[in-house]
Amino acid sequence: MRTLIPGEIPTPDFHQFMLGTVAPRPIAFVSTIDQNGIPNLAPYSFFNAFSSNPPIVVFSSNRRVRNNTTKDTLANIRESGECVINSVSYSIVRQMAVCGVEFPGEVNEFNKSGLTPIPSQFVKPFRVKESPSQMECRLREIITLGDQGGAGHLIICDVLCIHISEEVIDERGRIDPDKIDLMGRMGRAYYVRASGEALHTIPQPQEIITIGYDQLPQSIRLSNVLTGNHFGILSGMVALPSEAEIESIRAWDHVQDLVASQNIHGLHLLAAKLLDRGEVEHGAAVLMLADRL
Repeated sequence: MRTLIPGEIPTPDFHQFMLGTVAPRPIAFVSTIDQNGIPNLAPYSFFNAFSSNPPIVVFSSNRRVRNNTTKDTLANIRESGECVINSVSYSIVRQMAVCGVEFPGEVNEFNKSGLTPIPSQFVKPFRVKESPSQMECRLREIITLGDQGGAGHLIICDVLCIHISEEVIDERGRIDPDKIDLMGRMGRAYYVRASGEALHTIPQPQEIITIGYDQLPQSIRLSNVLTGNHFGILSGMVALPSEAEIESIRAWDHVQDLVASQNIHGLHLLAAKLLDRGEVEHGAAVLMLADRL
């Protein structure tokens, strides 16, 4: 492992390692208005939701590493106490990137990017029409973390309302991740598209006590076939397979051959395939059968 200690390597380098590690990050596409009424639109990837009751989101407008200056968004929200945080879908990600250019303060990024400003309901800053969701926010607090280049200003916002496009809502009244098609920020110039094959469903009820890794038989825990994800799936089971479930698996033709030849490795390979296909009970039963050999 390479160990990086702040202050022992240049700040820009530590910055990039940190951003490459804490990823992917959601993107806050923040709209504000300055004292002269000029709109500003800028992306920030130090961003997340921190409370739903009250609804609070936080993003950080960091001091520029290059010259230790602050950004227009910070000045605008300090003065007005308002902003709109728009989400960034794949369809507008390149326009968002244009808004990351450090234009002079008097420049309207809506004009530069070709995005459409529309009125908000509770605040003065405009919403981005093309964004699939927009949160109108009021400033709660700004926490300054330092005075050197790279230091953040945590901008804590109360969410007054969320506007969500009907086009991204599914038949259950929830957001469909494929339809909203959001983008996430990685390190450097890398992004990730959070839809399609990038999506993974990981069901794990939190209110039901599971067996845990420590309750798996030692032969399973010492497997040189199973991965950490396989162990996680097995640890998330409510109970180990019953005797009836194990005997049912023994009746499979392929399993009979592996048992007859005492092929524990082959049984573990089969179990791994079953677990990867979501056949958790079958995979666990195969492993329990192998444990008896």
